[in-house]
Amino acid sequence: MKSIFKILAKALSVTISIVLFISLVSLLCMVIITHTTGEAKLFGYQLVTVHSGSMEPAIKTGSVILVTEVEDPSALQVGDVITFYQSFDRIVTHRIVEVIQSGDEVLYRTKGDNNENPDMTLALADNVLAKYTGITVPYMGYVAKYVNTQVGLILLLVVPGIILLVYSIHLIYQASKELRQHKDASITSASQPGKQEEETPLVHSIRVD
Repeated sequence: MKSIFKILAKALSVTISIVLFISLVSLLCMVIITHTTGEAKLFGYQLVTVHSGSMEPAIKTGSVILVTEVEDPSALQVGDVITFYQSFDRIVTHRIVEVIQSGDEVLYRTKGDNNENPDMTLALADNVLAKYTGITVPYMGYVAKYVNTQVGLILLLVVPGIILLVYSIHLIYQASKELRQHKDASITSASQPGKQEEETPLVHSIRVD
């Protein structure tokens, strides 16, 4: 029974270590990437934080959505949700409701699902940054924003880091303790021969016929 509990305890400790490590690395990557590029990018995919409710209920405020780069921004269709520059310093994620061909240029009329009217300005195909993949992580945007504050950085990175460090030291101490106990037990058993071992006789009997 004790061995079962010991195995379960070790499995639990390993699981906790893995979870803490993955959480710490994920948060650290999020902080580094958002500080360097503003949004997280990987293999053509990009994480975008939604700051308004214009696309609710499909995309809620504070969500993080996964978008992908578009090979041909002029080939998008009605119903596609795109992330684009609405103005020089404003990035918006809205749905295409109309495709307009103006000479050699393609423009898109866009609209937020939760808005009554379409956007006042048309989106140029050249201003399209990415297309929504349909993957949304609700409320993760609030976490990313909080991590970028000083208090959030301390609570979500420094504190888990300290816990992971202390827990790792504890595991190392336990392992070294068990190793010493095993070594001491081996030395003790080696210094005490078994009772069943026969002593070598000092005098051998000789039979004379």
